[in-house]
This record gives sequence, structure tokens and C-alpha cells, in this order.
Amino acid sequence: MKRFASQNDHLKKESEAAQPPRWAQRLLNWYCRPDLLEDLQGDLNEYFDRNVLTKGARRARLIYCLDVLKFFRLYTVRKPDFINLFVHWIMIGSYLKTSRRSLVRNKLFSFINIFGLAVSMSVGLLVIAFLTDLLSYDDFQVNKDRIFRVVTTDQSVGQPEMNFASTSIKAGKKIRETIGGIEQSTLIRRGFSGDAQVNAETIVPLTALWADQSFFKVFTFPLLQGDPATALKEPYSLVLTEKTAQKLFGDVNALGKSLRFDTLTYTITGIAKDVPKLSHLRFEALVSFATLESKKSDMDGELASWDNIYMNYIYLVLPENANQQTIQANLDRLSASENALLKNRKITLSLQPLSKIALGTHYSNEIGPSIPPVVAWILAGLAFVIILSACFNYTNLSIARSLRRSREVGIRKIIGALKSHVLGQFLAESVLIALMALILSVGLFLILRTQFMALNPFIGNLVSLDLSARLVLYFLAMATAVGLAAGFLPALFFSRINALQVLRDASSIKVFRRVSLRKALIIIQYTISLLFISTTLIGYKQYRSFISLDLGFTTENILNIRIQGNSSTLLRKELSQLPAVKDISRSHIVTSLGSLSGSTMKYKDMQDSARVWLNFVDAQHLPLHQHKFIAGKNFTTRPIKGAETEVIVNEQLLKRFNIARRNPVDALGEMVTTDGRKLAIVGVVKDFHYGTVENKIEPMAFRYYSDENGGYLNVKISTTDLPGTLASIDNAWRKIDKVHPLDATFYDDQIEHAYSQYSMMLKVIGFIAFLAICISSLGLFGMVVFTAETRLKEISIRKVLGASEGGLIYLLSRGFLGLLALAALIALPVAYFFFDKVILVNFAYHQPIGLSELLLSAVIVMLLALLLIGSQTLKAARKNPAHVLKSE
Repeated sequence: MKRFASQNDHLKKESEAAQPPRWAQRLLNWYCRPDLLEDLQGDLNEYFDRNVLTKGARRARLIYCLDVLKFFRLYTVRKPDFINLFVHWIMIGSYLKTSRRSLVRNKLFSFINIFGLAVSMSVGLLVIAFLTDLLSYDDFQVNKDRIFRVVTTDQSVGQPEMNFASTSIKAGKKIRETIGGIEQSTLIRRGFSGDAQVNAETIVPLTALWADQSFFKVFTFPLLQGDPATALKEPYSLVLTEKTAQKLFGDVNALGKSLRFDTLTYTITGIAKDVPKLSHLRFEALVSFATLESKKSDMDGELASWDNIYMNYIYLVLPENANQQTIQANLDRLSASENALLKNRKITLSLQPLSKIALGTHYSNEIGPSIPPVVAWILAGLAFVIILSACFNYTNLSIARSLRRSREVGIRKIIGALKSHVLGQFLAESVLIALMALILSVGLFLILRTQFMALNPFIGNLVSLDLSARLVLYFLAMATAVGLAAGFLPALFFSRINALQVLRDASSIKVFRRVSLRKALIIIQYTISLLFISTTLIGYKQYRSFISLDLGFTTENILNIRIQGNSSTLLRKELSQLPAVKDISRSHIVTSLGSLSGSTMKYKDMQDSARVWLNFVDAQHLPLHQHKFIAGKNFTTRPIKGAETEVIVNEQLLKRFNIARRNPVDALGEMVTTDGRKLAIVGVVKDFHYGTVENKIEPMAFRYYSDENGGYLNVKISTTDLPGTLASIDNAWRKIDKVHPLDATFYDDQIEHAYSQYSMMLKVIGFIAFLAICISSLGLFGMVVFTAETRLKEISIRKVLGASEGGLIYLLSRGFLGLLALAALIALPVAYFFFDKVILVNFAYHQPIGLSELLLSAVIVMLLALLLIGSQTLKAARKNPAHVLKSE
């Protein structure tokens, strides 16, 4: 008994230790169908354990291997992956073939969907190209991700905080000297311009940037000739771009040659590759900053002070994985140290990444083109709304036509199609339509691109919108996304159809459960269209009021000529000899265009100062522009520069300082102090618009202009031959200046240009409104056609029973017009409150919103809808009932 028990124990232990061959197990896992694998593997393992106990481990393993091989049969073998892939591609081919047939069979609805998507997608393509260019700015910079600009926040006591892209020279030097953890830094300054003289015959106006010798260590602007390490090291060194060198020297090698600016001679030490368009730094030439530093009197004075923050730019290269918070803490300490020496003013420094300059926070004194992110978001939002409207069309028409395609779906399901197959078919169809629309939309994009770039010179200067491989991929991705979005709801709807119910009676399908959805989509479409149309009409009225606003002085037939450093006396003498020139005055700036020039002014209390806007003018300026004196008179003296004694003020200045209790007559002779000079008030003019309509009328003063070579000549013209007069003025200019072209613009044209940004916005919104109403109308047209077709027999019966054409039109149109009326009730109040509470509050002077602009937008939409509905209903109503009802 003991021997028998020990034998059983031995077999049991051998059974527990024995395992089937691993290669056989792996073979079984490889070929067996997943749904059979678990049961088959369990049975084979059970037989293996039994065989180990009865026949031994070796024979059990052999039997296991034979069993694995015996079960390699057709019903157990899984389908190879390539077969699944092959079937999948066959299904895709089937989807595309079915989709193509459906498109051909329903030409009208296919056209509406493709054209609507193409028009909307063209706007999307434009926005994608625009954003791609903005996000690609400075991509050519090797250290783009590590370059930061030092920006400035400036706040004086009692004044709002101001943000500047610029900073001070002193800040740049202090950062370099006192803050560690910075790999490289460079200092740039705006303001170099002049006439570059190669010889007596070649004189070319040139603008440049001052840059220190580290410039090429921070930025990637390759030199074609010259050494980047030393090109900007010495005073009076000059680096030209390739294009500028060609303009000055032609095909002659410019390296080492000299250029004269006035009395100074500069040596060309480098030729740089032309600056790419998508660069926020743009220049024709670079001048060594050492040139400024060589003028010790300038660098020791106001130019190098901590608060001279308006023309200088500092860029830093931080090491990889640098701690920006540590650098910022050091900048804060530096700011606090320097601000302790200022009175009533606080200047702080912070970092701005290079990637956030072109598309980032707006700063004053930008050195290159930039645009706030909100503008990009608005453009993207507008494009999204238009594309969404086109997707609504597709959804509406697809669900509305469900009765016609329900049998097709039912048959597919009966022969084995799953929900996923039906879903895939209709998604493939919508993607195919979107891709077909993409081909048309690219053509529309190329047309729109030219028009968009021409909207405003700023846009043409900001982006190029050129096609590239990356852009094409983005376009394809957008088209696919649009197709999936447009087709999702119809695909979901068709995939849930009950096959037996459809095949038994297609009319029993509950299509009209989706009626509320379709109505909601139509209301949303027309609400968006009405919002855009009413916005365009209200905006246009406000824009016209801006450019025709009574400024408080005359601008009619006044030509403003920029003097450009020439002698104003000589130019005035030449122009005075022209018969069409009736009067001439001079001014430092042209007011009412947004240009501001100001200073602080004090009255009797030296502790009470206020910002006052200024314009320096001569004695002819006020009479020529017909400013109205309410007290006093014009300038009585003609002082030389720096010796002025008189000032003419407006009513707001009297109110600000309560001069003579705001009495204009009593204010004459009172003394005010500005720029360290005491000036007597000799005249008070009626308030006028110094700035644009966004600005309230504020304290303002006229001072006498004694600078001979700056500012503008304001020329009053009276002529019947305007082209001839302008040609005569140009000839007079050429006698004085043969280098610079005449820069002359009529005052009224300058005012219109001052509001060009609003004109541009109106054109964009107006264009979007046009697209929105076109897409909505296409969708409505499709729905009307479908409704007329499905109710054709009803219309014929009603006509036989005596219904009039007008009654039939009313019958079919009342539902649609009700939806449009509801859209108007939503859109018009929203448009009113949006303008009244959000937009127009930013304008000190604007027109009230009239009922006419709001109602006109609703009337336009209603008339267009009536035209579409009436034309199709009339067409259906005029069909012969005998032909329609002959099969009944």
C-alpha cells in the first residue's frame, strides 16, 4: 500500500510540473479564431493533464502537439489581417461608388451642398493661410524659442498704465552688467534715416536700425559678405541688405565702399541676405550702435536716461532650460532700484517671447508688424460660423431626403450591413462632397486672397498667404473635418433606421421627429445672416458719420504737403506763384487723424499740471482752416525758434484750469506755463476735434511754429483742372527737392484714411454677410424645392378643388416665413444691444442706432426668401394636375 501511494504521489508531482510545449501553445494562439481560442485551449490543457497522469509527460506533450496540428482547420483558422484590410478597402470603394451615384442622381442637392461648402471653406482656407503666416513669423531664427524681448510698463501718478515694446538704453546696459544667466543680448534703436549719397548722381533715401555688435549673435540674418562678429563693432560701420546694395551700387561689389549721410561718411562692412517677409524686424540697413556711443555728449545726456523708453529695443537669448522666473525677478529688482531715483513715475521691465510678438499682446512703439490675438480669434470665429452654416445646409437636406434613401439603407441592413457600415457609407459620402468642394474652394481662395490683401496696405505688409505643402495638408485636414462634421447627424440618423419597417412601408419612418431639429437649424442660419447684415448696415451708417463729422473747422480743398526737411520758405514761394493756390499755412501735425502731440501745462498752481494736446502753427493756419475765435485774436508776433510768448487755447483748457472762471474774454492775457516757458493767452477758439471720434475733446493749445524744415504746408486750392494743378505742384516740388517724391494728400482723403480700419472691417463683415445670406438662401432653396416636390400631389389636388396660385404660395411659404420672423426677433435685439452696449461705448461721438437699419436687414432677408419660395411654389402650382394625378 505504501509503495502504491508513493507511486501516485510521484505521478501527481510529475503532472503538476509538466507543461505543454511553448511552441505549440504559440502556434495555437497564432492561428485560432479569438472566439474559439479560450474553449479550445482549455480542452487541450485538460486532456494534457489527464494524459500526463495516465501516459506520462513525454507522451502527453506529443499528443498535445498532434492535437494542435489536427485542429488547424478552416473553421478554426482566423482570417488574416490583410484579408480584413482588403475587405475594408472593398467597402470603402463601395461607399465611394454609392456616394458618386447618389451625387449624380441628385444633381440639384449635390450642387447646393458642394457650392455652399466650397464658398464657406474658401473663407476657412483664407483664415488658415492667414493664421499659418502669423504663427510662422521669425521661424527662420535659429534661436527662436530662446529669444525674448524686454518690454516696458510705464505708469505716472494719476495716469493710466501704458505698455511699450521699447525700453531704455540704460536698461540694456544694466541688464548686461548686472543680470547673470543670459547667453546673449543685443540693443537696437529706431530712427536712423537720411539720403544715402554714393556720388553726385546717386542719392537714395534710406532708413536703418542702429544695432550693437551682438546683433548677429542673437538673430539669424546671414551675411553674404563681411564678418558678423566685427561688422557692427566700429563707429560709422554700415551693413546693407542685398537689395539695398543693388539699389545703391548696382552690380558693383559694395563691401568696403563708403556712403555719405549729410556730412558724415559710413563704411560698408557687410552685405546681409534680404530680410524675409515673415520677420518682425525689417530693415534696409544696420548702423553700428558704436556710432551713437562715439558721441559722448548724447550718451551722457537724456538719450541714456532710464526713462527714455520710446525708441530702443532689447533682445535676450536665454540658455536651454533657463528659469524665466529667475530672470524676471532680477528685472524687477533692477526696475525697483532705478525707479527709486524717479519721482511720481514707475517703469517696470518684463520678458516677451519672440514667438508672441507678431501674434500677441499689443504694445505701443512696435518695431514691426503685429496683430492682437483677438483679431485672429474673430476671423477664425467668422469662418467657423460660415462653415457651420454650410454644414447645416447639408444636414437639413440630407435628413429631409431620408425617405428617398431609406429603402437603400434597409436593403443594405437586410443583406448584413451593420450600423457601423451605414455610418461609414454616409460619412464617406459627406467627406467626398467636402473634398470635391475643396477643389472649388481653392480656386475661390486664390481670388479672395488678392482681394483680402488689397483691403488695407497693412494686411499686404503683414502676410503673404502663399501656398505651401504644409498649407495644403491643413486644407485637406479641414475639408475632411468639415465633411465629418456635416455628415455626422445624417449618418447617425440613417444608421438607426429599422430595416424591416422601411421595407414594409417607407412612409412609416418617423422622419419628422427631426422636424424640430431642421427648423432650429434654419432659424440659426438666418439669425446669423440677419446679425451680419444688420451689423453691416449699422456699421456703415456710423462709418459715414465718422468721415462726415463736423470737426469744428474746414478741410475742404486743403492739400497737406509733407516738407521732408526742405525749406518751407522756398517751397511756399514756389507754390504761391501757382494761380490755383489761394492760401498757404504751416503746421507741425495734421489734426483729426489720430496723430497726437502733447505736453504738460500749468496755470497758477505749480503743483497742478495737466496733459494738453498741442499743434505748432503759423499765423495763416487758423484763418485758412476757419477756426472760430470766441475771444481774442490770432498770433501777433513772429518769434524765432525758442522765443515764443503767445498761445491760443480752446474752451476745454479754460475749464480744466478754471481760468478766469471759464470766461473766454477775461482769460485773455492770463499766463500759462509749458515746456519751461510762460506764455500769454491771446486767443480762445471754439472746441474742435483734435483727435478722432474715439477721443473726447480735451484741453488743446496752438503754439507758434518756427521750425523752418519740419511739418506740413497746408495749401488751399481752387481749380477746375485738378490733375493739371497737381502736376504744377509736383513741378514746383521738384525745383526744391530732386531726391524725395512729393508727399501730398487732400485733407478729406486723409480723414477717410484715418478710419480705413473701420472701412476694412465693414468690407470683411459685409462680405461675410453676403456669404452667410447666400449659403442660407441656398439651403432654403433646397428645402423649398424638396417641399414642393413632396407636396406636389397635394398642390394639384388643392388646385383641382379651386385653390388660387396666391393661396398655394401662402400655404407653402408661411412655415418658412414664420421661421424667418422668429430669427429676426432673435437677431435684431441682439444686434442692437451689441452695438449700443459693447461697440459704440468706445466712441465718444457717434450716431444713435436707427430702427431703419434693423428693419432693412429683416426686409432684405424676407424679400429674398419670398422670391425663392414664390418662384418654386409658382412653378409647382402651374403644373397640370392631370399629369401629376394621372397615376392616382
